[in-house]
Amino acid sequence: MMLPSLPDRHTLPLPAQVAQMIVVRASGYLFDQQIRYPQWEAPAKTLQTWIQEWGVGGVILLGGSAPELALRIQQLQEWATIPLLTAADVEEGIGQRFAGATWFPPPMALAAIAQGSLTAARSYAEQMGAITAQEAQAIGLNWMLAPVTDVNNNPRNPVINIRAFGETPTVVTDLITAFIQGAQAHPVLTTAKHFPGHGDTAVDSHLQLPILPHSLERLRQVEFPPFQAAIAAGVDAVMTAHLQIPALDPTYPATLSHQILTNELRQNLGFNGLIVTDALIMGAIADHFGANEAAVLAVEAGADILLMPADPVGAIQAICQAVDTGRLTPERIQASVERIWRVKQKVCAAHSDSQFSHAWEQLSPTVQPQELVTDLAQPGAIALVDRILEDSSKVHQPILSRLNQADQRSDRRNLILVDNLLNCKELGHYTPAVKIPEALGYSLQLVDRHTPCHSLESSHLPWQPTLLQLFIRGNPFRSSAGLTQTAQEWLTFLIQSEQLQALILYGSPYTLTQFLPLLPPDVPYVFTYGQMDQAQAIALKALFGSEIST
Repeated sequence: MMLPSLPDRHTLPLPAQVAQMIVVRASGYLFDQQIRYPQWEAPAKTLQTWIQEWGVGGVILLGGSAPELALRIQQLQEWATIPLLTAADVEEGIGQRFAGATWFPPPMALAAIAQGSLTAARSYAEQMGAITAQEAQAIGLNWMLAPVTDVNNNPRNPVINIRAFGETPTVVTDLITAFIQGAQAHPVLTTAKHFPGHGDTAVDSHLQLPILPHSLERLRQVEFPPFQAAIAAGVDAVMTAHLQIPALDPTYPATLSHQILTNELRQNLGFNGLIVTDALIMGAIADHFGANEAAVLAVEAGADILLMPADPVGAIQAICQAVDTGRLTPERIQASVERIWRVKQKVCAAHSDSQFSHAWEQLSPTVQPQELVTDLAQPGAIALVDRILEDSSKVHQPILSRLNQADQRSDRRNLILVDNLLNCKELGHYTPAVKIPEALGYSLQLVDRHTPCHSLESSHLPWQPTLLQLFIRGNPFRSSAGLTQTAQEWLTFLIQSEQLQALILYGSPYTLTQFLPLLPPDVPYVFTYGQMDQAQAIALKALFGSEIST
């Protein structure tokens, strides 16, 4: 399959130009019955209409395996008259969103490594960017919504948290620059997010509108420098933050603010690339502005790409009407289309000759899906993940007294607590957190934030030495506060009843800091930033010793 060529943008009618500014959400799965988020992901017929008839400019994808996504992207591109931007939130590698590809630890793991060696952390960040971009290109993704460029200087931040590359502008600047430089070896777009900085909030903008009370001077000292570095490194796009900064704009949040997007980002910081909104269906915008009005306001503010508008067709019509009435000028739309064409020429350049650049372009009835994975999760990438996990964990590890298997009781319990058991990709029957304790004689008990805790008060509960494994990190759209409370209740109960044998915490160092004062000094613990299989195996090996089978 060859992508269609870009037409002369000047010949496009106004609705077609505006449609190029729209990026809609699409399921990564091939069939409608597999859609996981029907409130955001349209069925195939609607999606095909948006792409074929309205000519939307791109899609953001979630769900499915990496080989399946390659087929899905092929399908979407075949519907398009103008090549699509195909985006995904792959802050931790392609495997974070699409099974089978490389899944890196959260970016804050590199900040931990930087405490001991900034040189090593930079090297890891550059390799992480290169591998993520290479795997994206292999399956047809041409736009990485990464790296997160926020400085997470608020431990209570429920939405950025360990997605950030650090807690200081210096470290974040160094690491995001290395990530961008690594990714530039491949014709895939990068994105610095979330401007002007979402790191010092305690409110999840997926749910509410955060307010950042800082002065412009403070923003220029802390929040702006990483974005300036990303621009200097040649980042292709900057994503807006759904938060309000009264010192810059007392009326509108950043996504809808001309002062912030045009005056600060465009003029003062000199950014000439794509400005893309964060998802317009998020509560911080959707709950305060009408769906179509928000789209017009974002364009007025200076946005080039409207990500996930609640009503894509309505947004196109509203923007066209704003041009017809003089609220927006045709030149304003043309400026955005010019930038969109520039990046589409970059990512489509590999398609301009007769050579295939993606495995899926050669797909024929004789090609099997497994042939599409030759560029994914290669041994070097897996080894890199292991090194990042091991090096970042050393910062938080105590002198560990391992558990002696020979002296253990036969009624031991492996208690695993996750956010939501119904939507948990980290666990399965054969994942290390389950299978390794099972092989050592532990019985399994699973708990999530929906599990009632009143049973902890029951005096008839059997006494069991317990390995407690906590999977806790920031969770956009629901925060992690409820889970942290549940985890603390279980941890307190197990300590007070003298059942806690050991603790493994996967995810947030902020939660570790919160829980460590509660932990008896003779109870061993292990911390790792990652939650994937590799992180589980490394953590359990640290606890039980090298004799266990991983």
